[in-house]
Amino acid sequence: MAEKLGRSLRNAGAVVPGSLATAIILAAAMPGRLGWWPLLFVALVPLLLIVSRRGAVQSTAAGMLAGFLYHVCLLYWIVIVLGRYGGLPPWLSVPALLLLAVYMGVYMAVFAGLLAFFKERCGPSREMAALYLAPVLWVGLDWLRGVLFSGFPWMDLGYGLASAPRLVQAADLGGHHLISFCLVLVNVLLVQALTLGGTRRRPAAGEATAVIAALSLLLLVGGYSLVRQAQLERVLTEGDRVRVGVVQGNIAQDEKWTPGRKSTTLDIYGRLSETLITGNKPDLLVWPETAIPFYPAVDPLFAEVAELAARHGIWLLSGVPHYTLDEVRHPSGPAAVVYYNSALLIGPEGEPRGRYDKQHLVPFGEYVPLRRLLPFLEPLVESVGNFSPGVSGEPLEVNGMRVGTLICYESIFPGLSGRAVAAGANLLVNLTNDAWYGRSSAPHQSFAMAVFRAVETRRSLVRAANTGISGFVSPLGSVVSQSALFEPAALAAEVPLYEGRTVYTLFGRFFGPACLVLVSVAGILFLFQRQQP
Repeated sequence: MAEKLGRSLRNAGAVVPGSLATAIILAAAMPGRLGWWPLLFVALVPLLLIVSRRGAVQSTAAGMLAGFLYHVCLLYWIVIVLGRYGGLPPWLSVPALLLLAVYMGVYMAVFAGLLAFFKERCGPSREMAALYLAPVLWVGLDWLRGVLFSGFPWMDLGYGLASAPRLVQAADLGGHHLISFCLVLVNVLLVQALTLGGTRRRPAAGEATAVIAALSLLLLVGGYSLVRQAQLERVLTEGDRVRVGVVQGNIAQDEKWTPGRKSTTLDIYGRLSETLITGNKPDLLVWPETAIPFYPAVDPLFAEVAELAARHGIWLLSGVPHYTLDEVRHPSGPAAVVYYNSALLIGPEGEPRGRYDKQHLVPFGEYVPLRRLLPFLEPLVESVGNFSPGVSGEPLEVNGMRVGTLICYESIFPGLSGRAVAAGANLLVNLTNDAWYGRSSAPHQSFAMAVFRAVETRRSLVRAANTGISGFVSPLGSVVSQSALFEPAALAAEVPLYEGRTVYTLFGRFFGPACLVLVSVAGILFLFQRQQP
């Protein structure tokens, strides 16, 4: 018994260095403090080596450890959000981070465990070939994480290449999931090279076929990216362009909703806007999420915003809180008040001309999930909102521009931008307030994910953030300009309007779920297959 326990402990200890290495390399590769994206091409090698040499149980443990440690490093800003601005004490905010890291780590644990299971079922002669299921499994689980429990697809692997636009042009085929697929595939090829080099044996027929297929796919994707970039550079140079301005007010989060600060906030936005308008007046001016910190329909201060737009004859899109009275919900009593986190379009005559209501709300930030079943959760989030989701994603019409609006972290859900473009949007605008994150890696990560929405849809993306990062992203994923964090800013740029539809907006959104279906079918087949000797 003691000998068996000792052997188990030694085996468990053997996987720790590899798990730790994968966690550290992944954390260093992602945008934020370091952001060394070339590390993504080797980050999974230590974990995959464990999977290639160990059983399903140890591989699952290795994946869980790597996933947990990585997400603690990646999502540490949760403590800032919940503690500094949410009002939670450390004894609640830190466990919340750890629980979220455990949840995120489960996906990497399932990835490693299932991959080891597939390998064992294939037997020693074909176990390396089984590792080529890794990209399919990884992407399928990424997609599942993006939809399960309202979804939290924060910094999927492919997002780490946001600052390398030449490498991500194929995202207009299969979205960021296709880029993740290719990154995992490169890691698998390196593992096979290391394994064959260590054993000094020639690859078996199945292994050689897998290598050739993998290299061919990577060459095709890489070649497509180069050709597509060159083609679009010519097209975008010749197409229509509009001038868009963004204003970054840099309003402190703990002052944003102070009643006495409303007038001061408008003065800041008005003054910064004047610097753009008095120069080369933009066709559209964009203020961030809830830059207008009151309900426009009932607050007399809204007259100042309307006057600014009318005086300069300018279109203004700003984040606002909004509410309606819903008599349908309570036909026999007083009408229910329904609140929305919205973007209000103000026309050049100073009148509201359109509105977009945020569709994908932040759990425990803008609403409490299962409020009726879990009422005890509400006191845990002091600043929780009581918003309802919008239902329409129709673009807002602005003089030839059809604006697809994304509020806050809606930019991390590719389906929303895809549906906006399918509805006719030729420009994406992301209004956000990243002040919640403080001076952490989160604003850099959020911006990186928004970059992919531009590439996937081939639409220019304009981003207005309260405290940054604000900026402009071309349909090629190149950052035209961006602001610094926690500084007032007023930026303007000429951005192209592209009308073409991409494979991604037509069919590419099915790449992630297709991978999940494929790996599920493979799992069923392996389950009923006798283990190979």
